[in-house]
Amino acid sequence: MYEKKIPKTFTCGLTVIMEIMGGKWKSYLIYLIHTGLRRPSELQKRIKSANRRVLDLQLRELEFHHIVKRVIYPETPLKVEYFLTDFGETLLPVIGAMDSWGTDFLEEFKSLMQAKQA
Repeated sequence: MYEKKIPKTFTCGLTVIMEIMGGKWKSYLIYLIHTGLRRPSELQKRIKSANRRVLDLQLRELEFHHIVKRVIYPETPLKVEYFLTDFGETLLPVIGAMDSWGTDFLEEFKSLMQAKQA
């Protein structure tokens, strides 16, 4: 995992949650794993605009923070699945609140984006 040269300081709850969920796809990955998509190929199909390497990196970071658990099945070919941990499940209300907020302001956001392109 990439480590920045300047050490991180965690002085409040926002710095902790940004460390764990601060990534373009992390909250969506948590949501998708919760809904039953568990294999990396399934996640990649759902998030077409994401690079596979980026998804793998963000899944590894979520695993490092004990949000997801990676299970490797000894089959040929190898089968890998991701599951939310109990700790990861505690993020679901946060993700639900983010989804609700985004849904409430979706039309306003679309208008802003259209105005930006005009």
